[in-house]
Amino acid sequence: MRVIGVIPARYGSTRFEGKPLADIWGKPMIQYVYERARKASVLDEVIVATDDLRIKESVERFGGKAAMTSPKHPTGTDRSGEVIKNLEVNIVINIQGDEPLIDPKLIDEVGQPLLEDPKIEMATLAHEIATREKHMDPNVVKVVADAQGFALYFSRSLIPYPRKTENFHVYEHIGIYAYRKDFLLKYIQLPSTSLEKTESLEQLRALENGYKIKVIVTERYTGLSVDTKEDLEKVKALLRRNN
Repeated sequence: MRVIGVIPARYGSTRFEGKPLADIWGKPMIQYVYERARKASVLDEVIVATDDLRIKESVERFGGKAAMTSPKHPTGTDRSGEVIKNLEVNIVINIQGDEPLIDPKLIDEVGQPLLEDPKIEMATLAHEIATREKHMDPNVVKVVADAQGFALYFSRSLIPYPRKTENFHVYEHIGIYAYRKDFLLKYIQLPSTSLEKTESLEQLRALENGYKIKVIVTERYTGLSVDTKEDLEKVKALLRRNN
């Protein structure tokens, strides 16, 4: 089974333009993501999928592999699909390009179910959250799963609602996905669905079309993604302390 990690990275961003090239102690952020992804034991190769030549050249300067993709893609998933379309690969892991401190073992955890069970076409991660602030934050996507660990629904709202608090648990969705190649190519051709548009969550497209998403609960997630320049300073401060 050949497994490839794809890191979608676009230059344009309303909150933080040029984010993949943001400097973190002498290295661009995309280099941190790439180098950590390369440490995942499940991956045979890592490719940065970008729509900007500046990002491609930056990746190649530090010895990484990058591929140019169409600037018209609405999501990173579509960008990943273009990259792997003509490659010899069985499983594709879509890795967020804004998590410079990602634990490589998260990548292993999301890929393992597809290696072990040929019936699983798509998988993702979640971790338990306990604070009311996160429960009520619409930027924190929540997920509920069935008894076999397959997603029932993803929402920006609090799910499940705590009408009774006994055995009440809330899980935050972590935006890393593993796909079988054939499923990914089929998935990106599906039209956007009603719930997907309402919640602005592309994974709902799979559920609305009757496909299953395996959800693996992890305890490794740090939650340190870079969406703003303030987030970048937090990451830099943490790295400075750790070093």
